[in-house]
Amino acid sequence: MSEGRNRLGTETSPYLLQHAHNPVHWWAWGEEAIAEAGRSNRPILLSVGYAACHWCHVMAHESFESPEVATVMNALFVNIKVDREERPDVDAIYMQALQALGEHGGWPLTMFCTPSGEPFWGGTYFPYPARYGRPSFLDVLRGVAQAWRDKPQDIETNRAGLLQALQRHAVNKALEIPHDGPLLPMGLLDEIAKRLAQESDPVWGGFGQAPKFPSPYLFENIWRGWLRDRQAARLSEAVTVTLDRMCQGGIYDHLGGGFARYSTDGEWLVPHFEKMLYDNAQLIDLLVLVWQQTKNPLYAARIAETCDWALREMVAESGGFAASYDADSEGVEGKFYVWDAAEIDAVLGPDDAAFFKKAYDVTPAGNWEHRTILHRNRAPALLGAAEEERLAALCAKLKAVRDKRAWPGWDDKVLADWNGLMIATLANAASVFEQPAWLAAAIRAWRCVMDGMREENGRLFHSLRAGKRLHRGTLDDYANMARAGLALFEATGESAYIDHAGGLVAVLDQHFVDAAAGGYFFTADDAADLIVRGKHAHDNAAPAGNGTLVGVFARLWILRGDAAWRDKAERQVAAFAGELQTNFFPLMTLLNNCELLQSASEFVIVGERADPRTAALRQALHARSLPNKIVRPVSPQASLPRDHPAAGKGLVDGKPALYVCRDMTCQPPIVDPLALDL
Repeated sequence: MSEGRNRLGTETSPYLLQHAHNPVHWWAWGEEAIAEAGRSNRPILLSVGYAACHWCHVMAHESFESPEVATVMNALFVNIKVDREERPDVDAIYMQALQALGEHGGWPLTMFCTPSGEPFWGGTYFPYPARYGRPSFLDVLRGVAQAWRDKPQDIETNRAGLLQALQRHAVNKALEIPHDGPLLPMGLLDEIAKRLAQESDPVWGGFGQAPKFPSPYLFENIWRGWLRDRQAARLSEAVTVTLDRMCQGGIYDHLGGGFARYSTDGEWLVPHFEKMLYDNAQLIDLLVLVWQQTKNPLYAARIAETCDWALREMVAESGGFAASYDADSEGVEGKFYVWDAAEIDAVLGPDDAAFFKKAYDVTPAGNWEHRTILHRNRAPALLGAAEEERLAALCAKLKAVRDKRAWPGWDDKVLADWNGLMIATLANAASVFEQPAWLAAAIRAWRCVMDGMREENGRLFHSLRAGKRLHRGTLDDYANMARAGLALFEATGESAYIDHAGGLVAVLDQHFVDAAAGGYFFTADDAADLIVRGKHAHDNAAPAGNGTLVGVFARLWILRGDAAWRDKAERQVAAFAGELQTNFFPLMTLLNNCELLQSASEFVIVGERADPRTAALRQALHARSLPNKIVRPVSPQASLPRDHPAAGKGLVDGKPALYVCRDMTCQPPIVDPLALDL
């Protein structure tokens, strides 16, 4: 019999290490744990969470640290703990099983499985003792064990039904590619954007009442719709109202920069205080796109503050970007971030404190659990320049005091997919705002992943921490890193990034592609410890890899000039477009990149990068909100492929020039930035 003990002490995941001293005999996910369940013929209790998850901490303190609960868990189950960020492939399977049971998704995910890992029942957070109308976790454990022992037919019925549902989920609804027009006409995209705008909250922005999630890819879709139809004011308002409220709300950290995961109320006041890398990467991208049109100084400030936060607080020792900051510090959610009026008085003094407290809704009674979450949504309009400078100085004073508090836990593992998101974001933002430090950080993170998380055969690892590369890369790792490489090419003009992007796609084509039905599986063909290979194009908290690849293929088509990439992009859209008939909401990344595929314009900038005239052309281009642009920087000595529409075109009378190309045709060169009219 295998020795009963907690085996998490040798792991590197901060989340797993949080549980390394539980009295529960935890195993990490893997073939050894599955083998133990089979040997002992005990069901598996699978618990999935992540380091920054508040309710994961609650369940840990209540149940997993309880000797009474642990005794029952150890006697009746093989207990497996999974970091959902480290094993998104495992999490995706069992979260889908939970949703097939009619439950809302969320973490902690608690799933009961057969010894072979096939799920038969589950839930999310279970309290101990019973509360919130939920049964006690101890009663749940005993009830499941009794059913396993006394009602095997019920277990088998559930197991078979859930496995069938998981297998159905991996079957995509493909459409045939038409020969006489686009697969998805622009009219359809326009209708979807209008429908989304109608669903948004006209006063506070976002969707629904509470909780509210940022959902940046949804608002990118609406913004794209407005760019196609500037008369549809409701579209632009849906986006700007949401961004205004978020940027001035409590979901934003007004002292340190960065956005929290989501708001627990309908007014963006009370965040779930965890900060995730992927949320901030996507929100910076959206803010940049909208700023390019509006020039709203609020957006510019939040972009700069959040990029600076990422460079200051989120860079791991390896040079890549860390995953998250916890919601809790000293066991209390939000403790690091909230204030008392008296604290602010003591730090700032009477005059400055009165000015600050009026701006940030600070009162003696507080606005959340008798304390204050700093926000400006009571009076969201920016003040005059001098007053904003005064507020910034006061925020810096408070931040210096806050920095001396006990900090939330930092999950410093580097994930390839989330780094891909932030690399692409920083490369783009650096180009728009002429910030070399942001670009340098993006390149440093790129090198961390491509040099430190990749094998000689091109295969990526998903996670890196404490010098250990762990777990085979997923679809999202390759898709997001390919997108990052193309963004770095557009920012630098170095063609090696294009080659790297093509190499990442080549690995996908070898190990992930569904040659029969189209699209790509989430896991590679040699992933041995999973009960099913999932495949979908649904965005979750981060964009779906299958949707991202449409944009990757479209950009490679333009940049490499090979129509095979266009065909590949069209097949990728067709593989999942049939799902639009049932629910288009989860398919925003696919739809946004479908517009790029149909409407891409290439902007060839010929000139020495350091030449101020080249920089002026670059700045004029990046000052416009053009989500379908593809930038090709070219030095005067370089040559384009012979069949490129700008081949042979270069400087004009010795001056740098910008060529706007589409459908294999280029417009006359532009040498005066003021003449750029798009």
